[in-house]
Amino acid sequence: MGANLRYMFFAPEALNQDLQPMTETTTTAPRRPRPVAMTLTGEAAARVKALMASQGPEVLGLKIGVKKGGCAGMEYTMTWAKKIDRFDEVVEAGGARVIIEPEAVLYLLGTEMDFRSDKLTSGFVFNNPNQKGACGCGESVNLEPAASDEPDVL
Repeated sequence: MGANLRYMFFAPEALNQDLQPMTETTTTAPRRPRPVAMTLTGEAAARVKALMASQGPEVLGLKIGVKKGGCAGMEYTMTWAKKIDRFDEVVEAGGARVIIEPEAVLYLLGTEMDFRSDKLTSGFVFNNPNQKGACGCGESVNLEPAASDEPDVL
């Protein structure tokens, strides 16, 4: 996993003599795994998988983002992705694929995506630790980017 690096050391007594380098090979420490940007409940994964199947094979996943708008300041966006861009974050669970826009990752770190259905409504629900408030109708939210001093999220 780690890359081999070669370091050259010079003995202090050799500084005034013919310089003969001593070499030592070391291995870099393995990288810490990247945090998962978002998790999906079983219900959300099943619903995304079913919706993806109904869209046809050209759809690669459900793309999630955030945009400015609404009375609380931001809104979640969901569209079908027919390609995965270079900096998109991909989350797969239970046969479902959710693609997160790069601009939204810091707003969605630690978020759990759920699907709920009751007598009057059904839809996706985002349990987001970065959400600081929401409007009364539930259409928009107040989000703050995840802070680097929150070790449980990062």
